[in-house]
Amino acid sequence: MTHDERCFSEWSVAYELPTPEYRDKRIGALSEGTLGHQLWPELDVRPQDEIVKKYRYSAFMPGTSDLPGRLRARGFDTVLITGTVTNVCCESSARDANMTNFRTIMVSDGNAALSQAEHDASLTAFYNTFGDVMDTDMIIASLRRHARTVRAA
Repeated sequence: MTHDERCFSEWSVAYELPTPEYRDKRIGALSEGTLGHQLWPELDVRPQDEIVKKYRYSAFMPGTSDLPGRLRARGFDTVLITGTVTNVCCESSARDANMTNFRTIMVSDGNAALSQAEHDASLTAFYNTFGDVMDTDMIIASLRRHARTVRAA
């Protein structure tokens, strides 16, 4: 999630709701070069990994990032959603991914919210309408089954 000057005009309503203190804290945390904008230091980021900036909660809402185009150009039709916060950026991206024709899976143990209740409610709402919810072990098992099927064919 990235904040820049365009956000004040293109998404100005997001800055009307919070207190001035919270607004300043959010801008400081999401602006390039700040600690809050950095990737988690223990994340295994490799030189060949692509980093995509998004300028709204959703990475799939048209005009907010180039992620959907990048994925389609490489032939991907399925996305796994992980990150924080489950019921904000993750759920927004997951819903929009589904509505822009990607098969979408929320990774239950790869997302986090401010409380377990918020996390669970978000995953339940997503599962009921928009896509699937699986934990990491389920995803790995599914990928292994698919690989065996492809090899057998």
